[in-house]
Amino acid sequence: MTENTHVVGVLVDPTEKAEWVEELNRQVAASDLPLRIDTEADPAEVDYMVYNIDSGMFDFTPYTKLRAILNTWAGVEGALKTLNWPDHVPFCRMVEPGMTIGMVEYFLAHTMRYHMDTDRSVTQSAEGRWQKYMPPLAADRGVGILGLGALGTAIAERMAANGFQVHGWARSAKDIPGVTTHHGAEGLQECLSQAEILCIILPLTSETEKILNAETLARLPGGACIINAGRGPLIDDDALLEALANRHIRHATLDVFREEPLPADHPYWKHPNVTVTPHIAAFTRTKSATSAILEQIRCDLHGFALQHVVDRARGY
Repeated sequence: MTENTHVVGVLVDPTEKAEWVEELNRQVAASDLPLRIDTEADPAEVDYMVYNIDSGMFDFTPYTKLRAILNTWAGVEGALKTLNWPDHVPFCRMVEPGMTIGMVEYFLAHTMRYHMDTDRSVTQSAEGRWQKYMPPLAADRGVGILGLGALGTAIAERMAANGFQVHGWARSAKDIPGVTTHHGAEGLQECLSQAEILCIILPLTSETEKILNAETLARLPGGACIINAGRGPLIDDDALLEALANRHIRHATLDVFREEPLPADHPYWKHPNVTVTPHIAAFTRTKSATSAILEQIRCDLHGFALQHVVDRARGY
């Protein structure tokens, strides 16, 4: 390494640190990047930090040379609440192929489960009951996507490719081939009204907390199904339980919750029309995530803009 070598620090969940360091060293060695992975470096020498809040470190004030903080997670609301870092240092969300594919497959699997009424087949099979029913074709089924960032767009594109009538909503206007997009307050109502199956992949901000509440749940078609792998607080739990009780909502698949692990006495666990999955919709996969991190660093070293930089004002 030369005097032009840049130092990369690693502050992640201690149980995952060795895996990250090993993969970073492996990929750096196979590249032409002038980098040194150093977990013990003087903070004043670190140029880039691979980071998540499970590291337990929240103050970047000593890191006076820092060029970027590269988060290993897609979610950033925890960091925004607890982290102290200089305004001029970019903080980047994780967007990487493995995570995106995992999230798309999770939503597609549960959408197809609802679309084909697979639970009905399972019940009839267990009861030894032969009763024919005809599911609609995808072209006759409305699927709504709340959130059209990198992950939401990928989900919307896959749903459209599978032939569904896809309606997507975001804070600002989007243009996605094959998807009817909506934005703003009126657009949200229109998107919900078309969503027989609603996929939620929004970030958590002051504007999106409890975006699915008694009023917005009522906008969904009767018998709609919900899939949430965004953030738990996007849903008003009491309102959802009420909508399930009065059968306006047929079923909900929930991967994220206000408190995790979900408390043992939470009503979701034993509810016959709720499927709980333990925050498994999308993992950061170290190999592909490391490639994404090194590409970010490569862009920065060559004078190109970093991608997926968090906007503190917006909260994502």
